[in-house]
This record gives sequence, C-alpha cells and structure tokens, in this order.
Amino acid sequence: MTRPSAYLDHAATTPMLPEAIEAMTEQLTCVGNASSLHAAGRRTRRVVEEARETIADALGARPSEVVFTSGGTEADNLAIKGLYWSRRPRRRVLISSVEHHAALDPAHWLADSQGAEVELLDVDAYGRVHPETLRAAIERDPDGVAMISVMWANNEVGTVQPVHVLAAIAHDHGIPFHTDAVQAVGQLAVSFSASGVDALTLTGHKIGGPMGAGALLLARGLTPVSVQHGGGQERDVRSGTLDAPAIAGLAAAVSTAVKEQEALARRLTSLRDELIQRVRQAVPDVVLNGDPTDRLPGNAHFSFPGCEGDALLMLLDAKGVECSTGSACSAGVAQPSHVLLAMGAEAAAARGSLRFTLGHTSTRDDVDRLIEVLPAAVERARRAGLT
Repeated sequence: MTRPSAYLDHAATTPMLPEAIEAMTEQLTCVGNASSLHAAGRRTRRVVEEARETIADALGARPSEVVFTSGGTEADNLAIKGLYWSRRPRRRVLISSVEHHAALDPAHWLADSQGAEVELLDVDAYGRVHPETLRAAIERDPDGVAMISVMWANNEVGTVQPVHVLAAIAHDHGIPFHTDAVQAVGQLAVSFSASGVDALTLTGHKIGGPMGAGALLLARGLTPVSVQHGGGQERDVRSGTLDAPAIAGLAAAVSTAVKEQEALARRLTSLRDELIQRVRQAVPDVVLNGDPTDRLPGNAHFSFPGCEGDALLMLLDAKGVECSTGSACSAGVAQPSHVLLAMGAEAAAARGSLRFTLGHTSTRDDVDRLIEVLPAAVERARRAGLT
C-alpha cells in the first residue's frame, strides 16, 4: 500500500512499530486458549502474563493491576460504569467537559438510565481543569461523589491536565480517580504509581500497537462491577477469551514507546513547533487552540476563520494531506466540537477547526507537503463558505 503524501492524523491511529508487528506475528501461528490447562493453553497463558509484566514495568504498575481490554473505549466504560456501580448509593460522577466520547457517553448513560448525577467540570480557555474547580465541585457534597474522571491529555487540542494534583485532591476525600491516558502514553512520561491515579486507560493503536487491544490499569483494592460477564477472566472484572497475539503486540508497543518516549517527544516538539510557525505564516489569521506550551508534543490544533472544517479536510485530503477535524469517532458529524465549545469558542470557530498530529513516522516532508497545499485549500474553503 502506498503511503499517503502526508499523514498528519497520528492521534487517530499511528502505524504499528516493527517490534509490535514482530511480537504479534510470532503468536499468530500458535494455538492455545490462555484459560486452558493443557500445554498449549499454558504456553499462551505465559505469553499473556509476560506481556502483563512488560506493561506493568514500563508504566510503573504492578502486574496484578493490568487488566486487558479490547481498547480505550472498553477500558473507559469499565472504569466509569464499574466504579460508579461499586460505589452506590453515591450518585455523583464528576467528569471534565472536554473528555473523549468514550468517557463522556458512559457517564451520560449512567445519568439517563442508572440514576447518576453527572457534573461536567468547567475548563479554561486552554481546555484545562483547574484544581480549584475540582475541589469546589467535590466540597459541595463529598460523601455523594462516586468517582472522578479527567483525561491525562486532550485528544483534540492536546492540552495536558494537572493529573497528579487532581488525583491528590480526589484522594483527600477518599474518591477514586480515573484518567484516560490514551493520548499521553508514549508522548509523555506516564507512571501509574507516581501519578496517584486509581485507574488509567491506554490503547495499542495510539502508540504503534495493534487495534483492538488495550488495558485498564486498576489499583489494588479497587473492584469495579463488571460491565460484561462470562468466564471471569482478568480479575473477574473483564470476561472474555484473551487475544494473546494482540496482547503480545500491545506489550511490545508499550515497552518500545516508553523507552523511546523522551527522544520522540524532543523530535516531535521541534517538528510541531515548526508546523505551527509555518501554518501561521501561510494563514496569518489562523488561531492555535489549546495550551501554547503545555501540550502533547505531536499536537497542533487550529481554527481557520471562514472555513468549514469538514470541507477544508476534504480539500487537503484531495491533495494528499490526511488530518482530522478532531476526534475520529466524531468524523462526519456536522456539529461543532464539544471540546472547543467548552473552552469558550464560538460555534463557527469550533466547526472550522482542524487537528494535525505527528507520530513516530512523521518527518519534515509531511510539514512541507501541508504548507505547500494549505493556502490554496483555505482560500477555496472560504469561497465555498460564502456561496
């Protein structure tokens, strides 16, 4: 398959790392269910448990705290629904207003059908939850809070949250704290134990691993109610036959991404800053969204005045530049970004935004290609918006 001229959507999914491909491929020809007691089953169980140890070691967790899932969405659902159910009759769920829909939608479902009182935590103009905001929300009724969820770094605008501080505030009141770290792992230094969080979501395809494999890091002593029931695998909180090849690929990706995180972050930060500077030169009235400095190394998110984001995206795509209007799960939906609206943006600005994200395969050639075609695409999108 020919690689696109410029792939700038690594936050949606990033190409698999060679180490992950090798680890996954090695297991594809092997037979065995990790729950079986015969030799083939024991061999597969060894693959799974070694992967669990690898992930735990890379992310500062105990192996027993690694619960394998099918990805970030399942892990978020397990954390948010499961912790809420385990803490009833407490009904309050505090969650940031800029979460991915994988976290927001389970919370709203709890409100619609399970009696939860979901409270969205306000953010500032950069998309950050301030510690004072969380503290004030808790103190209105601390005994009624079931759980708190705030993502480590925003998938759209890239702003990094003060997770360590927020988790400490939650613990002052004995409340479990979950963070969706899908975008953070591999780009930022992430340690489960040092962060103080109780539950952490990660997924493979954001860090060079396979799609369909992820994990929820779950602190000892925390037992969410199961979302799905069956064989009782994974600490009796996540049933289902374990996908050993995908888990092996996930572990290899986590290990490699964490080892290379510091060097990759330096390279991507430099390339991202160049991209931001050159986009501003090419389109002088463009607006950079998110924190200008405390953001994911590979994230650059802009609003283009006078443009519809979807139209601009397709114009760029026709010229070989692949990017996103925000969360890939919302692509094609003609609604302004809930993240930008929560940050105080006008609806027109929220609809006229694009996200460019870099990853381990990104080069200056990708930036060059974007700058080559961007001015004409913006001009054409603006003309279309006037008709």
